[in-house]
Amino acid sequence: MGEKKLTEANRHVYRVEGFTCANCAGKFEKNVKKLPGVEEAKVNFGASKLSVIGTASVEELEKAGAFENLKVVPERVRESSQQSVESSVQVEKRPFYKKYNTLLYSASFLLIGFLSYFVNGEGNIVTTMLFLASMVVGGLSLFKVGFSNLLRLEFDMKTLMTVAVIGGAIIGEWGEVAVVVILFAISEELERFSMDRARNSIRSLMDIAPKKATVKRNGEELEVHVNDITVGDIMIVKPGQKIAMDGVVVSGYSSVNQAAITGESVPVEKKLDDEVFAGTLNEEGLLKIKITKLVEDTTIAKIIHLVEEAQGERAPSQAFIDKFAKYYTPIIMVVAALVAVLPPLFFDGSWETWVYQGLAVLVVGCPCALVISTPISIVSAIGNAAKKGVLVKGGVYLEEIGSLKAIAFDKTGTLTKGVPVVTDYHVLHPHTDDKELFTIITVLESRSQHPLASAIKKKASAENLSYSDVHVDDFTSITGKGIRGKVNGNTYFIGSPNLFKEFTTIDSELEERIQSLQNQGKTVMVVGTATEILAVVAVADEVRESSKLVIEKLHKMGVKETIMLTGDNQGTAHAIGQYVGVSSIQAELMPEDKLNFIKQLKASYGKVAMVGDGVNDAPALAASTVGIAMGGAGTDTALETADVALMGDDLKKLPFTLKLSRKTLNIIKVNIIFAIAIKFIALMLVVPGWLTLWIAIVSDMGATLLVALNSMRLMRVKE
Repeated sequence: MGEKKLTEANRHVYRVEGFTCANCAGKFEKNVKKLPGVEEAKVNFGASKLSVIGTASVEELEKAGAFENLKVVPERVRESSQQSVESSVQVEKRPFYKKYNTLLYSASFLLIGFLSYFVNGEGNIVTTMLFLASMVVGGLSLFKVGFSNLLRLEFDMKTLMTVAVIGGAIIGEWGEVAVVVILFAISEELERFSMDRARNSIRSLMDIAPKKATVKRNGEELEVHVNDITVGDIMIVKPGQKIAMDGVVVSGYSSVNQAAITGESVPVEKKLDDEVFAGTLNEEGLLKIKITKLVEDTTIAKIIHLVEEAQGERAPSQAFIDKFAKYYTPIIMVVAALVAVLPPLFFDGSWETWVYQGLAVLVVGCPCALVISTPISIVSAIGNAAKKGVLVKGGVYLEEIGSLKAIAFDKTGTLTKGVPVVTDYHVLHPHTDDKELFTIITVLESRSQHPLASAIKKKASAENLSYSDVHVDDFTSITGKGIRGKVNGNTYFIGSPNLFKEFTTIDSELEERIQSLQNQGKTVMVVGTATEILAVVAVADEVRESSKLVIEKLHKMGVKETIMLTGDNQGTAHAIGQYVGVSSIQAELMPEDKLNFIKQLKASYGKVAMVGDGVNDAPALAASTVGIAMGGAGTDTALETADVALMGDDLKKLPFTLKLSRKTLNIIKVNIIFAIAIKFIALMLVVPGWLTLWIAIVSDMGATLLVALNSMRLMRVKE
């Protein structure tokens, strides 16, 4: 335990600017691990972050990334408990000509070189020097890394390109080699640009919450930075302002747009004791909010942190590509060597022709498109999901959701709202005032600890029935059966039908009515005196309006089995299960029964999801292939324990998540097949001797661009 605390205390997180590819991120991670004082290091390419356990200065870290000219900045430096300085790498907003001046200079030398070639002819020293200048300016960073890799016998895409450039220069193909260098540099910039676009889809959330808020202290209203706000402070939010911190409403009434956190399109009413989140918009009334969390603990901060961590988790397809690329690059070098050597040695081919073909094989074999095919897709999809109110905790879960064959649902709080309401109130005595009787019922229930009492009080409040001044004598709770109390001199009983069977007779007509209500999944309470029954009240946990539609959609999407798991009795469970349309119902389950049932489902269907509230369903959520928690925005437990959290407590997000997952899997497959097919087709041009350096680099660059654009479509998938 002590060792873990020590390890966490020594963990430092940095933001990194300058990554052009996943291979570069992997190399940087290796270099950092070799630094003295560093125990462990992990690079999150998706979020462009570095996590280090141990001690290393920023200068040492930047030296480890010097091969790519990486910039490293501490993510957060806390100076005191009251003040902090946040640092994050900002993308420089420079004019186009300054941001890409290296590429522009290189292109200029190349263009003048071709003009010189057409004017002065082949073999001219001026032409050669211009092409050489274009290569050096545009490819200096490439050569530095490539030479370093060659000396260490490390084979990646920059090694391939460096060998191809050296070989091309040796055989005098200066013009084509210069084109190869500049197109490779453009390809890297495209890769960097598309990855940054995908990253920024979630980083934009960082700017949602205001950096300052109005706080009331010592009778004065002060505008203070969020880092200086403490738990317990009272924050004042006017109509039209964004809420800067998480808290609870202590005064006021308003509607708040929570789309940024929960994905809900309709504003939510907020009143006394309701929870509000940083980054949401107060639309109508003035709210006074008691702060409940520090700025780094707000829900929006947790979402950003968890999504960035998720972007760094390698999906199964990513792991496959990384492994594939590890062996693929050396194989391409061997193939290129064989293409260059075998025809001249054994088939009397021209050395110049076949060495050129071998160099073209090196260029076309560059795995840029293949390596970038998965990370951009995963980062784009996870960012899109977060903006729609679905928090996916990693690429592995994103991929597995799409192949689910069975989904189990907890009943209370998932398929139902988890809040009991009065559904039926039947007064049986013709001369009884129904409002007066319900007031008596409410005043008696308000003194009980029964969970259904809240439904009675809620109905009384909705009908403006005042019961606070009604006096009750001799109040008694009858364990397991009901309650008894004296109001206005009369003794009333409220309880189960079995309670009244002890001292009066329930006629067959009433018995049928009670049975009918129970068959609908409702809990029936009988109200009366010792001599007669006055009324019947039915209370039920309301089914969510969306549940039936969601189950129907899931079945249409090919989910074979939808199962409702509940601790409720068989009657209630079957009434609700049949109404929402689940394919099977399991009732009267203990938490361990739910766990065992999930294990059985996994044995039958392979991949199974469990949808629950993230608290009492924790064992079943953990045992499932994908644990999906409802209402993640309101519960830290759901955010921490679930693999996927539906932030807005909205079951309609589930079909969208399946749709996004399947689209992601399809796009990744298309990307991989396309990237490999392009390589294969280009390599086949070697047979008739048609492959040129031009064709090689254009096919590589084109594949990278198309794969990146295809992946970025995932940022636009709609519900």
